[in-house]
Amino acid sequence: MRRATITRRLSTVSRRLQKLRQELAVLDEELFVVASDADDARLRALVSETPLAERQAADASRHLSAIEARRTEIVVELHDLELAQDDLLDRLRASESPAS
Repeated sequence: MRRATITRRLSTVSRRLQKLRQELAVLDEELFVVASDADDARLRALVSETPLAERQAADASRHLSAIEARRTEIVVELHDLELAQDDLLDRLRASESPAS
């Protein structure tokens, strides 16, 4: 692979990593708030034993599950991109080495 191609791919991977890390930071903050809200809704449902409170607790739980699933997707994608970045860096280093 040509050095210019490797450099271009590294730049693309780097931008994607940065974007995902920012998204993960925002999602972690949201996760903290939503988890707290879901716990509160669950407790309200236990105490009040009303259909409305149970529905709200179920909705909060689904929302929390969706955020956790997205967070897992991001973490997996970050890992994959970091591996790709390492591979590209190895290729770049190899392309700079004098031929044996």
